[in-house]
Amino acid sequence: MKLNGMRRITVTVAALVAVSLAGFWVGRFQAASPLVTSDEINTVEVTNKNLKALVRVIARIPKSQLQPGESPEEIGSGFFYKSNRIITNYHVVQYAESIQVELADGRIVTAKLDGIDPGIDIAILAVSGVQAPATVRFGTSKNLIIGQKLIIFGSPFGVKRFVSTGELAAVERTAPPADDIGQEVPNMLMTTAFLQRGNSGGPIMNSRGVVVGVADAMMASNTFAADGSIGLAIPIDLVKESIQDLEQIGISQRGSLGITMSNLGDLEPIIRKQAGITTTDGAVVEEVPAGSLGQRAGLRGAIRDNNRALVSLGDVIVAIDNQRVRDQYDVVRLVAAKRPGQKLTIKVWRNKKEVNLTATVVKRQR
Repeated sequence: MKLNGMRRITVTVAALVAVSLAGFWVGRFQAASPLVTSDEINTVEVTNKNLKALVRVIARIPKSQLQPGESPEEIGSGFFYKSNRIITNYHVVQYAESIQVELADGRIVTAKLDGIDPGIDIAILAVSGVQAPATVRFGTSKNLIIGQKLIIFGSPFGVKRFVSTGELAAVERTAPPADDIGQEVPNMLMTTAFLQRGNSGGPIMNSRGVVVGVADAMMASNTFAADGSIGLAIPIDLVKESIQDLEQIGISQRGSLGITMSNLGDLEPIIRKQAGITTTDGAVVEEVPAGSLGQRAGLRGAIRDNNRALVSLGDVIVAIDNQRVRDQYDVVRLVAAKRPGQKLTIKVWRNKKEVNLTATVVKRQR
């Protein structure tokens, strides 16, 4: 009886296991999918839902803007956010004499610039005679958590519809990609996902399949660009604000002093000593154009002779709204955080003492 009982138990357990395994394999067979983890399923679902909104941007560059050996085409990425409107990076189309976009189905259509925002390296392209195969949904970047998964779409090295994943590694202040581009981005999203030349302008999504950033540039090691590279992206909240400004007004409405500056740390130590300055943190005011916000605030520029030699040091900006600044880029991005009508306080070093200035940000004009 004990033996028979043991047999019954064994058969019962075996039967349960067999049914369980059968259900598992039948489920996988019915799904006709090799996917194993929920994370894989999520990545594939987000990819399939959004890949058709992706475009490859082909900017034709005139010979006058090319260096010897450079390709006459600049390849980047973009995505439909409306049926006939595409977001990409400004630096992709900055010098373009003509622009085309390749849709997900391979069709190539002509596009034109509909709005630019060099301050955050964003451009809007318009297409006509074609409807977007799909459009993306915007999320928010303010609640992103370090370590969460990001999904990147783009055309690195010209490869079409390339998808990669990684983590949000940090949200940090970084140097702008160029002297005249991206100066007004306060902090960049930094990701471990594969991001290379050609990714610029592509969407970066979270696991919910909404855009949280726009691919912009990469930080790389000094030895090999693909070795240890870190992807940089523009937070989508900043991009959404820019789109609204461009569509309604035609120009971004972030604050700007309208002045030229240099970094205090670039001055000779003897000059800083003569001015009574013991730090290298700060931005030297060079020129203050008439009518600029800087002039209305009362900023004073440097005086230089015909050979550009310094005759008299201008104001040294040391803080914006009581936040200490390290260089001119800090000044630009802190002022850019303001909108028209908001007040701004500027602390400067003048005649060996600190002076507080105030101004009200005004609407930018085209």
